[in-house]
Amino acid sequence: MLSTIESVNNVVNNFIWGVPAMICIIGVGLLLSFRTRFLQICKFPYAMKVTIGRMLRKRDASDGALTPFQAVCTALAATVGTGNIAGVAGAIAIGGPGAVFWMWISAILGMCTKFSEVTLAVHFREKNEDGDLVGGPMYYIKNGLKKNWHWLAYLFAAFGVLTVFGTGNATQVNTITTAIDSALINYGVIEAGNSGTLNLIIGIILAALIALILLGGIKRIGRVTEKLVPFMAVIYILLALGVILLNIKNVPGVFASIFEGAFSPASVTGGAVGSFFMSMKKGVSRGIFSNEAGLGTGSIAHACADTQKPVKQGFFGIFEVFVDTIVICTMTALVILCSGVSVGYGEAAGAELTISGFTSTYGNWVSIFTAVAMCCFAFSTILGWGLYGTRCIEFLFGSKVNKPFMVLYSMVAIVGATMDLGLMWSIAETFNGLMAIPNLIAVFLLSGVVVKLVKEYFENEGKK
Repeated sequence: MLSTIESVNNVVNNFIWGVPAMICIIGVGLLLSFRTRFLQICKFPYAMKVTIGRMLRKRDASDGALTPFQAVCTALAATVGTGNIAGVAGAIAIGGPGAVFWMWISAILGMCTKFSEVTLAVHFREKNEDGDLVGGPMYYIKNGLKKNWHWLAYLFAAFGVLTVFGTGNATQVNTITTAIDSALINYGVIEAGNSGTLNLIIGIILAALIALILLGGIKRIGRVTEKLVPFMAVIYILLALGVILLNIKNVPGVFASIFEGAFSPASVTGGAVGSFFMSMKKGVSRGIFSNEAGLGTGSIAHACADTQKPVKQGFFGIFEVFVDTIVICTMTALVILCSGVSVGYGEAAGAELTISGFTSTYGNWVSIFTAVAMCCFAFSTILGWGLYGTRCIEFLFGSKVNKPFMVLYSMVAIVGATMDLGLMWSIAETFNGLMAIPNLIAVFLLSGVVVKLVKEYFENEGKK
């Protein structure tokens, strides 16, 4: 039975994350870029000025809403995760250094896609029975498209609920226990293979923390993420910068291998990665998997922002993809490629490759800091996806199911801490990709609304 599920899932997964999905995601990104006159590039300085300015401005949000800074931190909490550490390592191992170039290309187009998703989410949002602001793909489908398209909203919400338990929770908790176990084994605190009881305790503690935060409502989620996200991003970026500076002589050669490997991977990997398409596929798919542009999930958090200007909040979408992929994913790639660690091209790799880049430069003591960074990354992802799952199930069944769902979601942490998740991770990745289909159809059909809102926004800005 399990082998049948696995083989069916592999077929669907290869299709979802294969050529058709990439054509759709890149195609919609290109269409939006042309229709907005490459706003993500032409207005990039303006977007940074608006977003950073609003993040530094301290203010309280109205009831049932988040401040713009809390909204971006909640969205980044779900976006900046283990994909930035393990996903980049996997892309380089299978696709060669050139995969990093295609990750950048997917990010440039993804900036416009995510900008459009956030803009639509704020424009078409509504208030729920509890007075909270709610929005996201299911709401811009319901409120922006004709009735014959409404089935897409229910499809997105159903895939969202199925995704969160795996992608958002169990696999992230598994990452936390692995990081803690490896750090303790490194220091001889526990022996390899004797971590079962410890992992169960970690799972119970995490389940209690997740429940405490999620049941506290949107305000509590915002307060936690606005402290956790900047802290974890700064620690990781500083550690990565140190590796790059200590290996600065290797940087020109690394960039040369990224650009050369993008079009001729075999020449950089010694023939281990021979296909130009494999390099492109890995870079694009891991980039999308990391920054979530095209999945629509990040817009669910932004719909809660206390703002009256959809386009102004939309600029946070550009900021998020830039921070997640252009900054943090690039840092990870440079840690691996500058440190001189051996990369087994053509073979699967994960977080251990990134960690070896840090330890080969700093020594074993840094494994404590990488464990802390990975725990923060994974925990923040759990909180962000907890909000996404709650909004999806609320759309399907009403807000009365929110609290029971949050309790069930929290309890999944115990499963993630104590079980082997090979198949669950793969199934979750499939459902994650399936979420993109209804969302991309909606964003494509509503692209005219995005263009109209952008035009109106800049006309009003010009008058000021």
